[in-house]
This record gives sequence, C-alpha cells and structure tokens, in this order.
Amino acid sequence: MRSTFHSLETAKRSLFTQQAAINTVGHNIANANTEGFSRQKVTMVASRPIEAYGMDRSLAPGQLGTGVEFTSITRIRNAFLDSQYREQSQGLGNLSIQTDTLSKLEQFVNEPSDTGIRTVLENFWNAWSDLSKDPQNVTGREILQETARGLTDTFNELSRQLTDLDADLTSNIEVKANEANSLLTIISSLNMEIRKIESIGDDANDLRDQRDLMTDKLSAIINITVTDTDQGYTISLGGNELVEAGDVNPLTSLALETAYANGSLIGGEAYGMIVSRDVYVADFSQQLDTLANTLANGEFQVTLPKGTVKPGETTGILADEVITVKGINGLHKLGYTLGNPVEVGENFFTFKTGSTGITASSIQLNPNIAADSNKIATSLRTTTDTTGATTVVKGNNGLALLMSELKGSKFSFDETAQGGGITEATVGDFYSAVVGALGVQSQESSRLYQNTQAQLDQVDASRASVSGVSLDEEMSELIKYQYAYSASARFMTTFDQMLEKLINGTGVVGR
Repeated sequence: MRSTFHSLETAKRSLFTQQAAINTVGHNIANANTEGFSRQKVTMVASRPIEAYGMDRSLAPGQLGTGVEFTSITRIRNAFLDSQYREQSQGLGNLSIQTDTLSKLEQFVNEPSDTGIRTVLENFWNAWSDLSKDPQNVTGREILQETARGLTDTFNELSRQLTDLDADLTSNIEVKANEANSLLTIISSLNMEIRKIESIGDDANDLRDQRDLMTDKLSAIINITVTDTDQGYTISLGGNELVEAGDVNPLTSLALETAYANGSLIGGEAYGMIVSRDVYVADFSQQLDTLANTLANGEFQVTLPKGTVKPGETTGILADEVITVKGINGLHKLGYTLGNPVEVGENFFTFKTGSTGITASSIQLNPNIAADSNKIATSLRTTTDTTGATTVVKGNNGLALLMSELKGSKFSFDETAQGGGITEATVGDFYSAVVGALGVQSQESSRLYQNTQAQLDQVDASRASVSGVSLDEEMSELIKYQYAYSASARFMTTFDQMLEKLINGTGVVGR
C-alpha cells in the first residue's frame, strides 16, 4: 500500500541529488584553473520504483516512481588522448634539450663575428703576409706572435666551453633521474591511496587527476609505457618496470645511460641530454680537435722555389719542386730564424704539459717563440752562386711567403672527423663546413621542436575540450540544478501543506 509520506521521500531524494550536482559544479568552477584537473559529473538515475497496490487494481496499475538518486560522481577523461599527450610530451622533452644545446653551440662558435675562429684565422694568415714584406721588422714579428697566441687562446676557450657543456649535461642527467624518482614515488603512493578509497566503492577522482598529472610530467623526462591495472598504474621504461602498485624501482644516471645504450630510452629530456652530449657536443669537439691538430701537423703540399736547399742536402734544387709538409710545424722547421746565431725553426705550435698531443684544448704557441719573436722562422737556405754554394740570407722572406700562401692550401684531414665527408680542404673551408653543418642541425632541430610543440598543443586542446572546465557550461549547469532544487523544495512544501491540512484540518463529518 502506498505510504502517505511517499512524496516526502521523493522530494528528499531529489533535494539530495540536486544538491550533490550543485556541489560538484561548484567544485568544477573552483578548479577551473587547476593544473591537471578533470571536470566531474554527477550520474543521476531514477530510483527504484514501488508497486502501487490498492483495493481496486484498475485504479493503481503498474509501479509508482520514487524519484531520483545519484550513483556516482565521475571525472570526464579520455585515456587515448592521455596516451597521445604523453607520446608527444616525450618527443618535445627530447627536442627541447637538443634545440637548446645546439643553440648554445652556435653561441660558442659565434660566427660571423670579430672574435670567432674564422676571424682569428684570417688575422693569422694576414700577419704572415705582412711579415713576409719585411721579415726583419720587430713589430711585424710581435704582431704575428700575438695573433698566433690569440688563435690558440680561441681554440682553448672554445674547447673549455664544450667541456663545461659536456659536464653540465652529464650532471643534469643525474638531476633528471632524481626528478623522475620523485615523480615515481608520488605515483606509487597515489596508487595505494586510490586503491584504498575505491575498494569501499568511492571514486577517487581528484587523486586520479593528481596521478595523471605526475605521469604527464614523468613522460617529459623519459619515454614510459603506462598500464592501468586493478592495483593502479604500472609504469615501465622499455621492459623494466619502474612502478608496480606501491613498489618503486628507482632510476640512476647509470641506469639511464644503460637504457640509452640498449635502445630502451628513446625519448624525453634525459634522452635529449645524452644525445646532445654524446652526439652534438662530442662531434663538434672532435671536429675542433681535428682542425687544431691539422693546422699544426696536417699534411699539405707546398712548392719550394728553385735554388732552395732542402733539409739534409747541400745543393739547391734545380727547379721549383712540390713537396709534402706536415702542417705549419713541418713547414716552419724548413726555415731559419732571425736570431744570432741563425737557427733552424722549431715546431710553431706545441701542446700543454700533461697532454699527449695537439687538440683544441692543448694547442699553444711554442713557449720559445712566445718568449722571443726572433725565433719565428722566415728564411730559407738557398743557393747563392753558380758553384752551388749555399747560405742563409738572414732575414729573407722565403719561408714567410710560403706561410702567407697557406690560406688557400688544401690540408689532409682525418676522414672520421666529418664522417668521411671531408678529407681534403683548406682550413677555412673545413671550419666553414663544420659551422654550416651545425647551423643546419640547429635549424632542423628547431623546426622539429616547433612542429612537435604544435602537435602537443593540439592534443592538449583536444584533451581540454573533453576534460577541461568551461565556466559558461558550468554556469548553465548550475542554473539548471538550482531550478531543479527549487522545484523539489517547492514540491516538498506543497506536500507538507497537504499533510498539514489532512492531519490538523477541522470540520464536521457528514454535516
């Protein structure tokens, strides 16, 4: 039989349900600008009806509705868009580091400029050319001495900057490992909290949002695979599980290096740091070392003029002769100094104490030449008469002229320095090729970064259209639920008045 108070129960259920909906809308509005928040929605269903029995079945057919109730408060989220976002995020993290590294390399090179290697090389050749016009000029010798020192200092400084950048990238790999571990710990903790709350039938919406936000941040550091299980998120790097339920397998910089080596680490900022260090910085350092060593010791051909007496011989050559010389050092040792007595030239460039050879970091002007500009060899031993007698004309410009022509001479380069691309070129052309390749790499990396950023923004916009809070939509929902609540309250008031009349009303029966 129907209860007299049935309608009160119906009104009460409606009030509770509409109030829950209003509270949820308020929660959405309050978190409209909260990072990682997903809008929530109350799921309403008609409550279980009752049989409407009566004395006369024809007067109370079927079932009688009992109103509305809410079964859950769920967050609006699309797992596919989350997966797409994380995939793009790891790509952006990688490219952001690579682009930044290449930009720093371009700043180090600083070409074209008045302080770059191209300029100091040009000054070096010009100094030899000026000295060849007056080999005994003390000022010209000191200018050459200073420009040579400026050239080696430029190599040294650029190498130091590359070494510092290499060290920074290495230390930042450890920083990123620690940052990832912090996120992994939070995710595992959230796994346990969510499982505890949802085991009693509740929806841990806000905690799930926090876990997804932490997972998004983690995807920018390393490429991850996320599997949603009954125990929570299982997060893996390659085939290694980093999080399973509440268990965490911490990362180290060594673990990241190993994952990179075996091909498991293929994205994220950590990957970008290793690639930047082991590819871009390492390659440019190798090319710079090759340039410095080739300048000092690389083979090239030079034409000795007729009458020149080659080392170890006593008579001059009868005609111009092309010989192969090992770098500026080799050519300089063919000449003679301006000192008293005249001496055979030494290596023009040497390497610093503690080094095993000439590199960009170790190259230096021979300390003897740095201390005495008269040690700069500018003369050649030549035949002076028809009898074949030889002498050194003190201060002649034979060697200085050959040095001044080296700007256009082709040196033999280590073919591994450019991946087999350049084996013979002038020093200037080789350096231009290195700088040009760096510029192309930087431009391409920047283009890929911008494209990936656009793709990430597109996925994020799609995700926001599903999960994001629209204040206009929430205000519309608020008005709808407010009217429903007011109508339910009015229904309760109306039925309360009916009961008041029924219970407390007065009158004479049968009158």
